[in-house]
Amino acid sequence: MRIAILGTGGIGLATAAWLSHYGHEPVLWSPSGNGTRELAVPGSQLHYSGVIEGKCNPSLADHISEALAGTDAVIIAAPGNAHRHIMRAMAPHLLDGQTVIINSVCSLSALYLSKLLAERGVRAAIATWGTTVLTARRISGTEVKIMTARSSLHVATLPVSKKDEGLKICQSLFGDRFAEQTNVLATSLININPIAHLGLALCNVTRIERQESWPQYHYMTEGVSRLIMGLEQERLALAKAFGLEIHGIEEHFQRSFDVPPMPLKDIAATLHAKRGGPPGPTSMDTRYITEDAPFGLVFCEALAKTVDVDVPLHSSAINLASLIWGINLRAQNDLLGELTLEKLGKDKLQEFILDGWQP
Repeated sequence: MRIAILGTGGIGLATAAWLSHYGHEPVLWSPSGNGTRELAVPGSQLHYSGVIEGKCNPSLADHISEALAGTDAVIIAAPGNAHRHIMRAMAPHLLDGQTVIINSVCSLSALYLSKLLAERGVRAAIATWGTTVLTARRISGTEVKIMTARSSLHVATLPVSKKDEGLKICQSLFGDRFAEQTNVLATSLININPIAHLGLALCNVTRIERQESWPQYHYMTEGVSRLIMGLEQERLALAKAFGLEIHGIEEHFQRSFDVPPMPLKDIAATLHAKRGGPPGPTSMDTRYITEDAPFGLVFCEALAKTVDVDVPLHSSAINLASLIWGINLRAQNDLLGELTLEKLGKDKLQEFILDGWQP
């Protein structure tokens, strides 16, 4: 299949490598225009190593309309703080019958894309993942290391009437590793990165400021784990208020990295012993805060208000991180203003996460 990949970070390049490796035709588009510059040099190839190894020549698109033309599916492979920009760029060019995969969804961004498409009278299947299939590191514009291909992850499609269509194309591209979730709110809540990354960054902030090298699983200590598990209980309570059953953070690590059931601090110690790193961030401009806090914790705080669920640890963590980083993290989520959760309320939101916006 011909697949557009929107984003050229580690996940975007890894996705292009994976699809090429298994016989598909990826088309890469960089939102800034810089991400494909090195690959555009004559003779350049994308080299990939890790769980798969080789080199490939993905197609490159200068304009998003060129990337989307004639594709069977479109994969958004970009951080949450780029979703609104990318979705506004792609919406005018999507057609009925094209499937969009959000890798991975956050802050109900699928609902925002549904709103943009409804304004044009377009109905597309929007498949959302609770996390990424691959973990990867972009070494350069022509080299990526793929560390992990997860054996199991959740997918939900908007509207739910197209769930079979969404699941089928995900399986066709990435194999039989997907389990269906209830709806796109579940996949928005199921991502454990916001609470795990917030705990790690907040408790290791001086290491980040001093640009120290630190293996993050080694520093997911008992105290850090208690903070993460406190945030975890609020996340699970929020999901329950919407009638959703989502797996916990400890089960996430068990599914992703094949470790036995045990407390989070012991999982971290086991992963450090088995895998070492991955290294923690060494810049205050880290997605652990700039992406995960606004599009994870701030989103959950806003969502909690629609069902009168108390999330005091989320609010406290946002306040502390905003002060330490010198950023109003609540103002950084550019999707909440578009979704107007406070006006929708629980009942209307329940309708929208099943059917999306109607053309």
